[in-house]
Amino acid sequence: MIIVDAYCGAGGAGMGYKQAGFTNVGIDIEPQPDYPGLFHQGDAIEALTTLVKGGELTFSNKHGQSVKLGMEDIDGAHVSPPCQASSALTKGTNKGREYLNLIPETRELLSLFTVPTIMENVQGSDLRKDMVLCGEMFGLGVIRHRYFELNNFTYDVPAHIKHRGRVRGWRHGEYFDGPYLAVHGEGGGKGTVAEWQVAMGINWTNNRKSIAEAIPPAYTEYIGRFIG
Repeated sequence: MIIVDAYCGAGGAGMGYKQAGFTNVGIDIEPQPDYPGLFHQGDAIEALTTLVKGGELTFSNKHGQSVKLGMEDIDGAHVSPPCQASSALTKGTNKGREYLNLIPETRELLSLFTVPTIMENVQGSDLRKDMVLCGEMFGLGVIRHRYFELNNFTYDVPAHIKHRGRVRGWRHGEYFDGPYLAVHGEGGGKGTVAEWQVAMGINWTNNRKSIAEAIPPAYTEYIGRFIG
């Protein structure tokens, strides 16, 4: 079974589907040399439009393997539009900047898919909260709440487990210890790359920016069990 992973980044979501038994194929406008699967570099909106209109996309990897896929070859679609327009963190640190909200256009394209579709984004985004996942549900070292808007399949929503403490780091000049890491930015006691990898369940890339932008694979592995 093949799942398209659009706006894929380094593949946090894609790896989760892979662990659930899917063949994941990524789409991103930027090169993603660490992506754990076949990859198509290009604009996600344009790529999804190509599929909806009956065209094919070529996915390949650095080992020379490639495959052409059309809508009839796909068993699911996951999308993670850029979160900067919705993120409370970005809103607080980048005042004055404007970010394009690609959620509405992406949602419209997904409505034309008949296979299971999943759209993921941060707290504060304009997504239906069909499922809200948290690192504590999976025993991870991050909280990292994410919303999921789900269509064309049935699923169970896990209970939100009480957090065990604080996120480690500095807050307004005071240091707090806790069982969770803040996987974003630099400094402030946020942890090393190695600590981030363990906290997120990510071991195929050591790119700090890529890890910061990813979701834990455990989230989509859980979702993938319902569509596999």
